[in-house]
Amino acid sequence: MSMDYKKAGVDIAAGDALVDWLKANQPPRWPHQERLVSGIGGFAALFRGGFPQMTSPCLVSCTDGVGTKVKLAAEFGRYQSVAQDLVAMCVNDLVCCGASPLFFLDYYACGKLELADAQKFLAGLQKACLDSDCMLIGGETAEMPGVYSGKDFDCAGFAVGVVDEPKVLGSHRVQPGDVVIGISSSGFHSNGYSLLRKIFAEDLKRWVDVLLEPTALYVKLAHRLQTVAEIHAFAHITGGGMDNLLRVVPAGTHLQLKTWNLPAPFLEVKRRAKMSWRNLLETLNCGVGFAAVLNPQHAPEALESIRALGFQAWTLAEVRTSAGRESEWSFQESEFEAQL
Repeated sequence: MSMDYKKAGVDIAAGDALVDWLKANQPPRWPHQERLVSGIGGFAALFRGGFPQMTSPCLVSCTDGVGTKVKLAAEFGRYQSVAQDLVAMCVNDLVCCGASPLFFLDYYACGKLELADAQKFLAGLQKACLDSDCMLIGGETAEMPGVYSGKDFDCAGFAVGVVDEPKVLGSHRVQPGDVVIGISSSGFHSNGYSLLRKIFAEDLKRWVDVLLEPTALYVKLAHRLQTVAEIHAFAHITGGGMDNLLRVVPAGTHLQLKTWNLPAPFLEVKRRAKMSWRNLLETLNCGVGFAAVLNPQHAPEALESIRALGFQAWTLAEVRTSAGRESEWSFQESEFEAQL
């Protein structure tokens, strides 16, 4: 019996058809399209640099994945929503230093390439990129029978942006007396799913819409805040929960978290898993998807702008001087306990 690549499980024609579909279904115009020299279909994409309006332009790069949330996406066929997760996990990181996204690339791997599923995934990437003011410039689709079985797949994303070096945000700008504004998440986002899939395994169908709610995109919000307030740092609250705040405050500072109302799904996790409050706050975002550290004089304008974009926002903490060498955070457990 003769053997070829298709009989071995890899359909080159399906891959070519997916590229053709993507070329034919490009948005009428991408952000930064004037910088595109060549894009999808070649061996590499060319993007024209040069940022004369900046004093010292620095390229910013991020990469991330979606984790085991892809297991739920495959089981329930939610490819478009998990594509937004992929973009969000990258661009939300990228804007934390004050950068603007320029372009995005993806890697999509599966056991057998199903065109309808892959098209949904790419359509989700396109929409999320447009919503994040960047362009989908290229990527890779890998069909790997024997590595992935059934509907299993995985994905990774890569984002590139630019920031003017004198305007880089971060812990070097943060001072005692600054306030931290918490900004609502859209749910669990894309972290903790090895735990969440076990917690909700017995009644998964009841919770699937909550679990597959895509990660919120914070790019436009971050840009808006930089025009109305003196922002010193942004934090993307991902795996590690509130520990992410410590990445953007200087050593020797303390954050006393103010209590906020945790969304019901996080309280359900607390009940089912019997986790301590600190463990919960160190594992999941608990309803805080993003945070801004800023001069307190500008907090009212910042809160108003955030809410105008459809997010909830509140004062999460104040940056205070600590006696310790390391930065730290604390909370009042009794105030959270009252929510159960």
